[in-house]
Amino acid sequence: MTSPLPSSPAVTARMSQQTRRDTSRELAVRRILHEAGMRYRVNFPVPDTPRRRVDIAFTRQKVAVFLDGCFWHGCPSHATSPKENADWWRAKLDRNATRDRETTEHLSALGWVVLRFWEHEVPDAVATRVCDVVATRRQAMAR
Repeated sequence: MTSPLPSSPAVTARMSQQTRRDTSRELAVRRILHEAGMRYRVNFPVPDTPRRRVDIAFTRQKVAVFLDGCFWHGCPSHATSPKENADWWRAKLDRNATRDRETTEHLSALGWVVLRFWEHEVPDAVATRVCDVVATRRQAMAR
């Protein structure tokens, strides 16, 4: 599917500033995790799947953490649908959601626990949940 022309120079400028990684929420969660003594990999390649990355990966415990943007990943509470080029955007955002499901299924099949959070979730709560899951996986591995 070819990309349509941007609807305005302002849209072009705004979209070019969208970050793909190291968002303020990702950095906040990573800082809290690091301060809690957690060590992890950032932007970790999804095994056997080119061009897909895990935002925060605990490789020994096989825990994958994704911090999904509300617009790009279709948050049920905050997602919006652009009015310009609406059909193209709907198809694009639907492909993103499909890719997210496929990635989750693929990692789960490899024995990973996949945690997905929305960008609007409170970083402290996200970090607490991640710490709990990683600790549980560590305990299970120690047995």
